[in-house]
Amino acid sequence: MRKVNLSSTSSLRPQWALLALCLPQLVTPGLARAEPEAADTVQVIGTRVPTALSRIVADVVVIDRERIRATSADSIEDLLRREGGIQLSRNGPPGQSASVLIRGSSASNTLVLMDGVRVGSATLGQTDLAAISLPQVERIEILRGPGSSLYGADAIGGVINIVTRRGEGDAALSGNAAIGSHRSGEGSLTLSGATSMFDYAVSASGETSDGISAVLPGDALGQYNPDRDGFSRTGLQLAGGFTWTKGQRIGASYSASRLRSQFDSAQFLPPDFLPDATPDFRNRLETQLAAIDYSGVFSDEWSGAVRASYQSDSLSSGADVISVYDTTRRQLTAQAAWAPLPQQQLLFALDLLRESITSTDYSAPDRDNTGLVVGYTARFGANKLQADLRWDHNSVYGNQSTGKLGWGYALSPAWSLRAVAGTAFRAPTFNDLYFPNFGIVTVLPERSRSIEAGIDYRDSSTTLAATAYYNQVWDLIGYQSDPAQCPPGFGFGCAGNTSRALLQGLTVQGTQQWGDFRFTLALDWLNARNRDTDETLPRRASNQQTLAVDWNSGPWQLGGTLLNVGSSPDGGVLLPAYQLLNLNARYRVARQWQIEARLQNALDESYQPVKDYQGSDRIFWLGLRFDGRWL
Repeated sequence: MRKVNLSSTSSLRPQWALLALCLPQLVTPGLARAEPEAADTVQVIGTRVPTALSRIVADVVVIDRERIRATSADSIEDLLRREGGIQLSRNGPPGQSASVLIRGSSASNTLVLMDGVRVGSATLGQTDLAAISLPQVERIEILRGPGSSLYGADAIGGVINIVTRRGEGDAALSGNAAIGSHRSGEGSLTLSGATSMFDYAVSASGETSDGISAVLPGDALGQYNPDRDGFSRTGLQLAGGFTWTKGQRIGASYSASRLRSQFDSAQFLPPDFLPDATPDFRNRLETQLAAIDYSGVFSDEWSGAVRASYQSDSLSSGADVISVYDTTRRQLTAQAAWAPLPQQQLLFALDLLRESITSTDYSAPDRDNTGLVVGYTARFGANKLQADLRWDHNSVYGNQSTGKLGWGYALSPAWSLRAVAGTAFRAPTFNDLYFPNFGIVTVLPERSRSIEAGIDYRDSSTTLAATAYYNQVWDLIGYQSDPAQCPPGFGFGCAGNTSRALLQGLTVQGTQQWGDFRFTLALDWLNARNRDTDETLPRRASNQQTLAVDWNSGPWQLGGTLLNVGSSPDGGVLLPAYQLLNLNARYRVARQWQIEARLQNALDESYQPVKDYQGSDRIFWLGLRFDGRWL
């Protein structure tokens, strides 16, 4: 099949110039009227308290439940990659280890929260999104840009908050079941609802697939095994709350997931130490999150919230020899919001975190972190202001201070401008600090300083947002190959703050409703470079585009998504660009019953998401969904 290469040059000057040329045409006389916030999407990620999108300055997008249910994506990571400014790194097809990169930052520089709680591995320093089942998700909030001033470490590129189900309205039962190619199957069941005082939600889901071989034949490390690398994934979520009077709620939640996946690798045994890829390598990943929380409105001016949580991430990986990496996090958060004047709000927050790890490879002391946050949001006529300041003290790497300042201006009822400047940091992982013959306890956190400018348009049928950003990162943590730069005893190198990076780009994202049709477009241009060598950072495509078309009329829903990913360097080679076409169709046979079909990678495109790994081939799904009141 002939490939269409939509890649552009690495220079971003034409895109910045295009944005600058458009601005004079968008300015219209007069000041804006604030849009009715009752019709505005409410999010938490941009301010840490429920706030309408029209009131914040940060670059935030919300993927709601309707979009999740209508998508042809089969995983959280595939859903996220369709948003502007987000790229996917996955070691093969669905079910393999997966993470996302926001604005060219590494997976370790993207902070993932679940219901506002930090999740993932403290040894690897990232969250494997393949472990989280999509049916568990109510909505996803994405903050693109620095987030350390609100959430602390690891938010250089941005923050993703995965919000699970909560009960509301009359009791309702929903579920789905589907079968697909490669002996794949999936199913979910949810019961939720609320009374005048109680709310509840119970959800269970499961997925399985025989899959395909994750590694391509002839890989450089000799890891190819012709067997199928299948996976199974299960999820459970329980949530409930008690509201004894208006504005006063106490709640509890528990979520768990289990991922079992096969993968290709090799072991090197004496006497010849040649790669042996024949063993059956498997990952066994289990995650749990339990939390209790209280939220209250005390007056017209004051509100507050307290949450205590326990999170664990347990990975067992290998074949004949199994390595274990367990993370445990205990977190306590308390915050209060004060609105002394209309359209103004102050936030005060305290975050306490203890991280512990156990591993078959090494031991390490616990580390404690205390974070203090002050935030301010305000609107003065056509102007919006947002300022955040955070101080973190960590028992291992000391003190870190971060801040963010944003300004927005309404040009008209539809058009607005925004600008944000901020600092952020990434903490060294436990592996960076303590892994045998690699970790160094004196490794410093990565630091960043960024600026961005954007323009937005919104009316009843159209949304458009364009953001240009420039982010400098210092003290990148990597492998220091020169033993002379390491402490005595590290004869083969060590961890170190080895380089600097420049991340700059332009993201354009918009939607258009035209009768029964809805068009969604996301365009992303990225220049991610090592400032010391001037080389492009690995696994970063210079451009990525998504076009989705959905048609909804009567009982029918039809949709298609075309994703183009530009070429990217990895492992010393330039991986070619690729295009993926996903199709979906739904037909409502009765008020509560719907037949669904999905065709992923409809053109059967052959591509490498990362070097020597292959993506999924064409997969067809057919299923049935039920959504109705409890009888």
